[in-house]
Amino acid sequence: MRLILASASPRRLELLARIGVIPDAVMPADIDETPARGELPPHYAARLAREKAEAVHGAYAGSIILAADTVVAAGRRILPKTEYEEEARRTLALLSGRRHRVHTAVTVIAADAKQRHRLSTTIVSFKRLSDRELDCYLASGEWRGKAGAYAIQGRAEALIRQISGSHSGVVGLPLFETRALLVAAGCTLG
Repeated sequence: MRLILASASPRRLELLARIGVIPDAVMPADIDETPARGELPPHYAARLAREKAEAVHGAYAGSIILAADTVVAAGRRILPKTEYEEEARRTLALLSGRRHRVHTAVTVIAADAKQRHRLSTTIVSFKRLSDRELDCYLASGEWRGKAGAYAIQGRAEALIRQISGSHSGVVGLPLFETRALLVAAGCTLG
């Protein structure tokens, strides 16, 4: 049975390899990722994961489709994937010294078209960032294209005081939930 990863994320490929899963194909979904008005962060993550899986399923009917989406949220506010340094500075200043949530939704569509969904929510606490720490992190460029302007698997890990939940979920794919969904869809895993 073929497994198709509906994601362009190299981190998701790396995480899948940790549990011995190598997709047969990688097909990023092309969907509109604009949040709906008033949409809450966990619902937004779940909707995008489902829509990504459904968008790819049409081209690979009879295969297992795996899709995910990660959303960093400060309260009800969905934080963007930062592209500009000033935007990253504002986002990290907002997260400095406080807790926020990272919601990663996973959708698997089985070969028989049955959909299964899981949501992993992790609470992440940043230390209070000094101006120097913020400047050094921004100079690294690691924030570019990252939701919440940081990568927990990189330099930012030293700035995080505590997490409660799934580390791999913050990286982009909660492995416990993903493995369970794949097994339920008929994948044979070791």
